[in-house]
Amino acid sequence: MPYHVIYDGNCNLCVTLVQQLENLDKGQLFTYIPMQDPQALTQFGVTPQDCELGMIVIDAGNPQRRWQGSDAAEEIGRLLPAGYVFVEAYRALPGLKWAGDRFYEQIRDNRYTIFGKRSSTYQSTYPSACSNNTCG
Repeated sequence: MPYHVIYDGNCNLCVTLVQQLENLDKGQLFTYIPMQDPQALTQFGVTPQDCELGMIVIDAGNPQRRWQGSDAAEEIGRLLPAGYVFVEAYRALPGLKWAGDRFYEQIRDNRYTIFGKRSSTYQSTYPSACSNNTCG
């Protein structure tokens, strides 16, 4: 799998978006790690404090390449079929990237209040091998 997505497995919005991405991608480009899996996070040098800044996308082939927050959402969009065109258009419109970043931050910081918190952590249909204590 070329990319690992670290998401909040307790956030209703985050889980819904991961489920939509799972349905669209079918595990071809992305595998998933809930930020509630400290052993998997440790393998990437990701801390719980890092996770507070939003979802993270890690290039499995080059784990030093990573995106976080709204940049991670854009990278996911860019990697999806025909998504590149939309992401580039979004980035090219003056002020839209800035507004999108602020919007992401507001949702991130208030996600449980707005969308609710799950009673158990969602485990993806396409987990990263790192979720099982071995990266691959």
